[in-house]
This record gives sequence, C-alpha cells and structure tokens, in this order.
Amino acid sequence: MSVKPDRWIAAMARKEKMISPFAAGRKRKNLISYGLSSYGYDMRLANEFQLFTDLAGGIIDPKKLPPDAFQTVKARSILIPSGSFLLGRSLEYFRIPRSILTICLGKSTYARCGVVVNVTPFEPEWEGFATISLANTSPLPVRIYAGEGIAQVIFLESDTTCRISYADKKGKYQAQKKITGAKI
Repeated sequence: MSVKPDRWIAAMARKEKMISPFAAGRKRKNLISYGLSSYGYDMRLANEFQLFTDLAGGIIDPKKLPPDAFQTVKARSILIPSGSFLLGRSLEYFRIPRSILTICLGKSTYARCGVVVNVTPFEPEWEGFATISLANTSPLPVRIYAGEGIAQVIFLESDTTCRISYADKKGKYQAQKKITGAKI
C-alpha cells in the first residue's frame, strides 16, 4: 500500500469526480482549514446536523434506535452539549476508486477542544456523503462550524485491486445522500 500525494488526489478529483465539490487550496482566513493537503484532503462539514436527544429508556441500542433519538437541525454552527454527540455529514461527495481505501482522522483544531471525530474508512468503490459522528468529551459545550474543515481523509492505494468492493457487496451505506443512522 502507498499513500497518495496531493497531485494524484487533485487529478482523481477532477478526472473521476472522486471529491465533489473539490477545494484545491487549504488555508482559509478566519476559517478552519479545508481542501487539498500534502497527502490527503480536509473535508468540510455540511450545514445539516442530527443532535442526539435524551432517550426515555436511558439506553442507546444501535439495533433499536427510536426515530426520535435525534433532532434534525440546519445551521451555520451548532453547539454540542458536554458529554454528548451529534451526527453530521460531509459537504463533499466521495467516489472511491476500486484500488483505494481511506482513513479519516479528526482535525486537531477540534481535538484540542475535546471533540472526537469518528468516520469509518471509505472502502473501495464506496460513494456518498460521509456521515460523521462528533463527540464532545469536554466539560463545556463546543461550537462546530458548517462549511469548514472537520477531518482529514488519507488515501491509500493497494498494489492490487480488491476481489470484492463495497459496491460489489451492495453495502447498506452506498450512495447515501443524507446523514444516515445505524443500519442493521
């Protein structure tokens, strides 16, 4: 496996529409950075959020999550309460080539505020908007900003293509267009 450099990412974004919309630059005045970096791409957060609400039963069960477990909010920024989390989605739509796997890590700007960003790897031939989990581990509410950087995607290319891709197995999160909760 090899990590793909910025010129490969830029070429694939343009030629194969691997990342859309694609931001070539990275530094932004008064914004949390996003766009192309040396060996990855800093994706942005869309302005759609699902804020976790207190459940009457007191248990979160991914197999039996009630429809009212999240409140949908559209906003330019949102507060994550202390000790809670929310779901968001990437502003960018991704189309991952068959020989590529990605790893996604939260931006240090938010990590320094106690926010843990979780995004599962983008498997070969997965496509869609990424659903992003943001957990606030700090003792205070933390503000999150839409349209700004949230996590870095690192692209790894295998020496050979996979035998069965995410598209081949008809993955349950394929081509998701919105924030998608747990599916069993």
